[in-house]
Amino acid sequence: MFNEISYEFLQQYWWFIVALLAAVLVFLMFVQGLQSLLWQLGKTQTERTIILNISGKKWELGFTTLVTFGGAFFASFPLFYATSFGGAYWVWMIILFTFIVQAVSYEFRSKMNNFLGSKIYELFLIINGFVAPVLIGTAVATFFTGSAFSVDMMNIPRWQHSLQGLEAAFSLTNLSLGLAVLFLVRIMGSQFLIKSTDEKSLLEKCFKQIKIDASLFLPFFLFFVFKIFLNDGFAVDSATGIVSMERFKYLNNLIDMPIVLILFLVGVLLVLYSIYLSVFKNSTKSLWFSGLGTVFTVLSLFFITGLNNTAYYPSTFDLQSSLTIYNSSSSEYTLTAMSYVSLFIPVVIFYVWYVWKAMSKQKVNADSLKNESHTY
Repeated sequence: MFNEISYEFLQQYWWFIVALLAAVLVFLMFVQGLQSLLWQLGKTQTERTIILNISGKKWELGFTTLVTFGGAFFASFPLFYATSFGGAYWVWMIILFTFIVQAVSYEFRSKMNNFLGSKIYELFLIINGFVAPVLIGTAVATFFTGSAFSVDMMNIPRWQHSLQGLEAAFSLTNLSLGLAVLFLVRIMGSQFLIKSTDEKSLLEKCFKQIKIDASLFLPFFLFFVFKIFLNDGFAVDSATGIVSMERFKYLNNLIDMPIVLILFLVGVLLVLYSIYLSVFKNSTKSLWFSGLGTVFTVLSLFFITGLNNTAYYPSTFDLQSSLTIYNSSSSEYTLTAMSYVSLFIPVVIFYVWYVWKAMSKQKVNADSLKNESHTY
């Protein structure tokens, strides 16, 4: 089947797969959002245990998606992997380290006589809850603003900034997306907690917290959107491959791709609707609207960076070193072979859905904890 498809289509197909994994990852980071709220919402030991037993049943899904996202990017667009993961390694090392600490903290927090004490492990979870969303959002923002690297004729990348990727956090545009992601996942974390518990003290605090996080999410998100749509973007000549700056490039991409425009608008509206349901209706089902809206919005942002003759990883040091889905992808043979493997993705999605449903049958509260064979 894939043998009869053009190389260009395979490159676009794998950009879609990478974008989809990124979108799902951002949604699943509601676990990080909930962790960042641990001490704000959990004023007692019981409340904190309830929160962690709710998030603890889902954290592995996000970790697995992160690893799959990195693996898919490496296999389909290895030059990006070599450039970003090899050059901006401090950013990715910090992100990965906080996820490793997350895994350790869930495992040891409730063990008797643990080495550091439960409070330290809770602090590690909070750090992961804040750092991972901000740095991942900041890293994705560089798809629009660019990074300081060069790629020579042998496709060997060299990072041209001494901070090795951390410099991205000093850009207000990049940081605005990182903070927008942080407050979005905190909103979804509160919504997930509302869906998963009937502990009244926690429910009251969650609804109040959503108001606070929504009031912070909207300004940062709107600032980022206006900045990228009103600024120049990195266009690629389809015939020569030459990269140049184009006025309103990302806004033009939305107009040129009406399906992506609809996807973006629907995604944003779904997120706003979920906030409305939580703030004004005290709904327990608002997570599904924010989750679907998040997936749609992230997908559309990836599409306008990689499609329609756009450099998805632009270089501010050497414009012609900028990466596109065409000059940074694997060979046609590799993409074809991988595409057959990708047909198993629906099976994985079904498995995730089945596990999710099986672990979410019963609401968690102080009484249900007494019957748990294992608590986090």
